[in-house]
Amino acid sequence: MRLLKRGQSVDQAVEVFAGEQADVSVSGFTLRDADGVVQAVLLNRGLNFYESETWLLREDGSKVQLPLPLKGGISGLVDGQLVVTTDQDWTAPSGQVFKTGDVLAYDLKAWLADPTVPAQLVIRPGEREAVEAVRVTRNTLVVALYENVRGSVYVYRPNPAGEWARTRLDLPQNVTVGLGSASDQDDRIFVSVAGYLNPSSLYLADAATGELSLAKSLPAKFDTTGMTVEQFEARSADGTLIPYFVVHREAMPLDGSNPTLLYGYGGFQSSLLPSYSATVGKLWLERGGVYVVANTRGGGEFGPRWHQAAQQENRQRAHEDFQAVAQDLITRGITSQPHLGIMGGSQGGLFMGAMLTQRPDLINAAVIQVPLFDMLRFHKLLAGASWIGEYGNPDIPEQRVWIEAYSPYQKLAAGQPYPEVFIHTSTKDDRVHPGHARKAAARLEALGYPVLFYENTDGGHAAGANLRETARRLALEYTYLSRRLMTRPDRDQTQD
Repeated sequence: MRLLKRGQSVDQAVEVFAGEQADVSVSGFTLRDADGVVQAVLLNRGLNFYESETWLLREDGSKVQLPLPLKGGISGLVDGQLVVTTDQDWTAPSGQVFKTGDVLAYDLKAWLADPTVPAQLVIRPGEREAVEAVRVTRNTLVVALYENVRGSVYVYRPNPAGEWARTRLDLPQNVTVGLGSASDQDDRIFVSVAGYLNPSSLYLADAATGELSLAKSLPAKFDTTGMTVEQFEARSADGTLIPYFVVHREAMPLDGSNPTLLYGYGGFQSSLLPSYSATVGKLWLERGGVYVVANTRGGGEFGPRWHQAAQQENRQRAHEDFQAVAQDLITRGITSQPHLGIMGGSQGGLFMGAMLTQRPDLINAAVIQVPLFDMLRFHKLLAGASWIGEYGNPDIPEQRVWIEAYSPYQKLAAGQPYPEVFIHTSTKDDRVHPGHARKAAARLEALGYPVLFYENTDGGHAAGANLRETARRLALEYTYLSRRLMTRPDRDQTQD
């Protein structure tokens, strides 16, 4: 990091901070009060994908590391209160013990003078709650809070006693909420809302008054007449209840005959929340399909602990969660093996590979998108080294044992009831190397299995550089799924 003053060239800028060779990143930012006056200049050193240090740059150029949790960080400054999140259980210098997922606040001036001053607990999410996003306006703290995977937005304001009062914005229920740009000149903030059957909408909210106005909304892209959304839970191998959403026609028979697409991701604390998909609606739901989203561990649906429960040596838990949802769909009569397909990309592609190699008896189709697949070499390819914090390091013998136990490429074997799978990637994927997908398809072919493979030459990790290429990929995916899942089990699929 360099300090560049007005009128200077870059080579005149003075270096004020440098990371180490093994660090992921270094960055800088300022904390400003409601009048725009800089209260602190801070430097962030990313030690790995999840852990970072925060340093204070003093006016004399000296630096001091601030006593903050390595997992978590500063969210902003509200009325002199420094808002901090922690993604780990953490004991503050004051001796206070905070839990993973907590949001706390310090009086900034007092804390910089004495880091042992106590913090004020602002939010402690419950077991089935998670703070998804935090934004700061001129006078308020705005929080997207999920309660059993259903979004809500709360506004917090400190009072003179140091306590934080909250109010809830009057938004639609049972949806995903997102926080967009927040003004530092007043208390306006953009809030996005979407659901499986609700087109994406953008509201402009005044956090100070609670007033909402609909700014924009996408038009409906498919007919939702007679459709509904339900939420169920499946019991994973270790007894944990895994929630999942089912989007279907209200008249759905429970006789195992429904063509069902199960989607999953399960990593990097990324939450799979209710969302509106025109392609899922038009190409699957309108045609009688059932769409299911599994909220497995590894995601962030219930905060950092939900994610960390399936990190590194515990990665297999996420795979068992996904498999439990598939089994629960069959047990409930929503679908059956001939009509159940799975889909996921990137980390979700790893999910699909684990399902294919561990429970192929549950599925009749798998769309494996831009996948991670050879987990013993993931850290050698493109951005892979940055994901060691998620999966572990295959070069360390004891960690290699965890990873090899589920790595799909090494687990592919002859004589298994694998369905014909559809694997796709992009030559220009600069995040997950296309070699993962190529090797998966080659190994399946070498073992004598039928496999469909598509590699787009453009498009990066999205596997499509423009709308035409994306439309082609979607058409391939849903044609494959229709042929595999929407035909009768007694019908010869080679005739379709």
